[in-house]
Amino acid sequence: MNVDPVLKALMAALHGEGPAVEIVTGDDGEPQAIPVETGVEDAALVVRTSGSTGTPKATILTIDALAASSVATAMALRGEGQWLLALPLQYVAGAQVLVRSLYAGTRPWVMDQSDGFTPEAFTAAAEELTDKIRFTSLVPTQLQRLLDSPAPETLAVLRRFNAILLGGAPASPELLAAAQAAGLKVVTTYGSAETCGGCVYDGEPLDGVEVRIGEGELEGRVLLGGDTVAAGYLDAARASKAAFFEEDGTRWYVTGDLGELSPDGKLTVLGRADDVIITGGVKASAAYIQSKLEELDGVNAAFVAGVPSREWGQAVAAYVAVDDPSPEGTKGFTARREAVLGVLAPKTVLADKELLMLPNGKPDRLAMIEQLSNLHQGQ
Repeated sequence: MNVDPVLKALMAALHGEGPAVEIVTGDDGEPQAIPVETGVEDAALVVRTSGSTGTPKATILTIDALAASSVATAMALRGEGQWLLALPLQYVAGAQVLVRSLYAGTRPWVMDQSDGFTPEAFTAAAEELTDKIRFTSLVPTQLQRLLDSPAPETLAVLRRFNAILLGGAPASPELLAAAQAAGLKVVTTYGSAETCGGCVYDGEPLDGVEVRIGEGELEGRVLLGGDTVAAGYLDAARASKAAFFEEDGTRWYVTGDLGELSPDGKLTVLGRADDVIITGGVKASAAYIQSKLEELDGVNAAFVAGVPSREWGQAVAAYVAVDDPSPEGTKGFTARREAVLGVLAPKTVLADKELLMLPNGKPDRLAMIEQLSNLHQGQ
């Protein structure tokens, strides 16, 4: 993958010498920086939200926001260095690898993803890094595959990174424990395209970032404020008004997540605000049910959602990733889930070897909900 033309266009945008750009994949499979007219002064980059919960929105990031994010990241990681790109460039985590490299004056290295993400390709790219200070951004699925690799050189290159930023989806305690036991320097990140990517590291907001929990109509919502917040959405005034607001000189973004702050200001994300399932008049937390399913032997990952039901209004349904999704391989799962969850046990379960994922490594919520709804058939 040749990122030089993209780097050139992005550098011009960040210096205010060129138009804002959006990074897309061309017909030849190579990344391209497409000029975008945003109508926003100092706009530099347009990135699409993942679309995991609806239609993707084009988020406008300004020069100042990207600069603030890059500086705050460097401060949190205690230095600037060389980045390895292992994520799609059209999403904010991938684009930020290029942005941070430009601000640091280092050349990013790009892994070969012609066959998708593989431990072999990641290892080969990591072995090519030349800077003594090294960083990369991964999603949990990628890190799990790397840790599962039997090749000793894969673990060796992972240990050489000064920090591995891990975001895009919640990381299980088991994955984080395995990474720590392997001697990896993993930093969990929380944020979104609307905040220039991760802006909360290991529960602590980056310098210049504010976090608070909403009240009233926004009860329990995680609110992120500060210099890294986006200017808004492209050609979507109503969505921008609902997601962003100004207060006392600070720009805020209303996330779709619920959270809580400890007395010392550390953020814990509890799950999505729309993950509450009302089934038969009982409120159930999809995140809670998911966590209980993932504790069962043989379940590697789970996704839980409410699907339309004539009898219950909503029925709890689950998409589970297991080693053997055959009827024989999932034998006994029903009894175990009912023993653990009782009336909250999913009434419909779809088992497969892996969850459905988007290209950026996030669970494809809409696709899984559609399949679960079709399987449940409104019963």
